[in-house]
Amino acid sequence: MGLIFLTSNVPSPAYLCYFIAACWLNFQRALPLVVMTTVVVFFICWSLFKKHCGAKVLLLLSPVWKCFKKSWLLWVALLGGLVIWLALDTARNPEQLISLAGFCFLVLFLFACSKHHSAVSWRAVFWGLGLEFIFGLFILRTTPGIQAFQWLGDQIQFFLGYTTAGSSFVFGNTLIEEVFAFQTLPIIVFFSCVMSILYYLGIMQWLIVKISWILQVSIGTTSTETLSVAGNIFVGQTEAPLLIRPYLADMTHSEIHTVMTGGFSTIAGSVMGAYISFGIDAASLIAASVMAAPCALAMSKLVYPEVEESKFKGKASIRLAKGEEQNILEAASNGAAASIGLVANIAANLIAFLAVLEFINAALRWFGEMVDIDGLSFQVICSYILMPVAFLMGTDWADSPLVADLLGMKIFLNEFVAYQQLATYKKKRLSGLEEWDGSRKQWISVRAENIATFALCGFANLGSTGIMLGGLASVVPQRKGDFASIVLRALLTGVCVSMLNACLAGLLHVPTEVGDCVTFLSSANFSSTSYDMYTCCKQLFASSVLDSGTLSFTGAWAGQAEGIWCLTQCCGHYNHTTCKGTT
Repeated sequence: MGLIFLTSNVPSPAYLCYFIAACWLNFQRALPLVVMTTVVVFFICWSLFKKHCGAKVLLLLSPVWKCFKKSWLLWVALLGGLVIWLALDTARNPEQLISLAGFCFLVLFLFACSKHHSAVSWRAVFWGLGLEFIFGLFILRTTPGIQAFQWLGDQIQFFLGYTTAGSSFVFGNTLIEEVFAFQTLPIIVFFSCVMSILYYLGIMQWLIVKISWILQVSIGTTSTETLSVAGNIFVGQTEAPLLIRPYLADMTHSEIHTVMTGGFSTIAGSVMGAYISFGIDAASLIAASVMAAPCALAMSKLVYPEVEESKFKGKASIRLAKGEEQNILEAASNGAAASIGLVANIAANLIAFLAVLEFINAALRWFGEMVDIDGLSFQVICSYILMPVAFLMGTDWADSPLVADLLGMKIFLNEFVAYQQLATYKKKRLSGLEEWDGSRKQWISVRAENIATFALCGFANLGSTGIMLGGLASVVPQRKGDFASIVLRALLTGVCVSMLNACLAGLLHVPTEVGDCVTFLSSANFSSTSYDMYTCCKQLFASSVLDSGTLSFTGAWAGQAEGIWCLTQCCGHYNHTTCKGTT
């Protein structure tokens, strides 16, 4: 019923009755339905308005728009307001300024790598970065944005649970509970099946066109390249160019670079489901993919500006074809069958890359021992080389080696391996293990984890260059040479786009306040540990004062009778100098 409403320009009476009934019975329960319906109604009304009144309104507003574009005072005022807001916002958390410095450094670095410095369209750059900032501000700092994306992430996790029904029937409950391949890879099959159905119904095309219109109007890029980048929010680096398959042969080098950059800067919805199953925060993954689209367009036009005459300039829109399937069952079957290659490719790559990584580490340890260097590995080398980059993104210096290690895995191996390692760090943190195991760090902070989630969100790795070239060359074989000459520059841009997203996440990240630890520890069951217990025990340790054998407490723990008992329980799990003094 809802699909009839979504795919037509006039709401069906049946859907209106259903909508009214849902709101009347329980408006709070129907709030997600209200939001989705409002969005669809807005675009339907906008389409009707543009069709009947658009030309007249644009003619009336053209003088205002010209004045707006030429008014440098307005742009200076906006920039000044942004600077003042950042100064006030970062006053309490100076570490956010490091992320801002990293953001500026990466933009300047990409400008230094520009193919044609004098031809850069600064409108595209500033509008793209501005949209990325606005999306990030809404998603990460406003209550409606946080709640909306958290709700969306929760719904996706709930949706992924349906995979169990099929995989448990085929493989059995034991395998899907204990074996990684049977836990994660069936999710990709399920996602691919659902996406194929949505394409058959035309829903994905409708959504991609609307997002593309927003990006095209604001940034000023052509319809073909913008559609491909918008498609990358939902599909992979080889599937998105198929949306504009008839136009690839006539696209300029700059447009091809944008198509490639969009593919490297985002991840497909199918593998996003796999990362969510690892335990990676769903809302952060969705936010990273959405924010990457305008940033990819902006940075692509900074690195490879347009110096040719595009055949698609000024073309308002292009037509997207629906699926060729005869019915919805064929679409579901084709989607599931098409995922077999992707699942096999991921499984083969994981086996190969992890095996090669272990071999490289064994060889590096052997070479290191020859000159009395213990523990030399690929991760150690990456941590030293990329540690300044990780620090500039806003991670604490102590967390920088681990985040740099993850970046190295993502760039030189693939993001699947990196997200798997990030999930391991997260599980250790949530289980409440000690942060340090001797001199080795076991997990990273919430801030570093958030930054790493954004930094890893993209297909920008060396192996993906072959996938990108193979996918595009199979569609337009006569332009294989053009693709090969552009792909490495696009790869570098894609890597930096993910890092820019991570910098913005670090800039907008607000540390969560510790709750009432006195109440929490007083009623806690100390038979097992958790991250909340670890945090509160650390607060208790910091509040403990041992003076001449007398133990006292400060802050929230001052005068609390449960203080000594809680301290004893915390010392049973965690090491601290206070524990040695009280034993």
